[in-house]
Amino acid sequence: MNFDANKAKNATIEWIRQWFEKNGFGCNAIIGISGGKDSSIAAALCVEALGKDRVIGVMMPNGDQSDMDMAVLLVNHLEIENYVVNIKGAFDYLLNQISDTGIEISDNTRINLPPRLRMSTLYAVAQSRNGRVINTSNLSEDWVGYSTQYGDSVGDMSPMSSFTAAEIRAIGRELGLPSILVDKVPSDGLTGKTDEDRLGFTYEVLDRYIRTGEIDDLDIKNRIDELHERNQFKLRFMDCFRYEG
Repeated sequence: MNFDANKAKNATIEWIRQWFEKNGFGCNAIIGISGGKDSSIAAALCVEALGKDRVIGVMMPNGDQSDMDMAVLLVNHLEIENYVVNIKGAFDYLLNQISDTGIEISDNTRINLPPRLRMSTLYAVAQSRNGRVINTSNLSEDWVGYSTQYGDSVGDMSPMSSFTAAEIRAIGRELGLPSILVDKVPSDGLTGKTDEDRLGFTYEVLDRYIRTGEIDDLDIKNRIDELHERNQFKLRFMDCFRYEG
């Protein structure tokens, strides 16, 4: 299937515009800016849809963060209002409070707490600045559950969840973003590893499998299928017991 990035870009921009007309008339788009392609492209789409005066970027390092220069490059390129909220104090304090109860802090807790604190920060900014929080997930990440539940996996609206990582990059080029933002190797900003290191396969392989069902390595196919099945709970509404008395 040939992907028409310009058509996809224009359709997404129109969808964002219509969504805000219905669900947040006059509101601002609040976006966590990490310096990666997804938040960069989501912000650029919102600027096209709403105008730069209605897009607010929030940079949320956990202490010192290596990719903050990319986040600054993005907000300067788009000329959007932006804030830096360092979450390290909240992160350290909360871990200490949990540890003081006698609970041993797991590695996954340390990895996933920052995204959850960042989402809380985004909603605090949104409520104070008449905003709606923009989810920046893409289809490739959602497919294998590569997100933090109630962290970067949520938001008020999700403009890019129908597009694979490669398609997102193509849209970014159509938006005229600096190539260093569109094509930089994706990393989680938490563990010092790239996304592909942690996943065990490339986005190129994953995207091809999602769109065509074709894959050359059976072991990787099995891993992708396992991740996809195991992480379905992140994509559906919370399971609820329906009592009929």
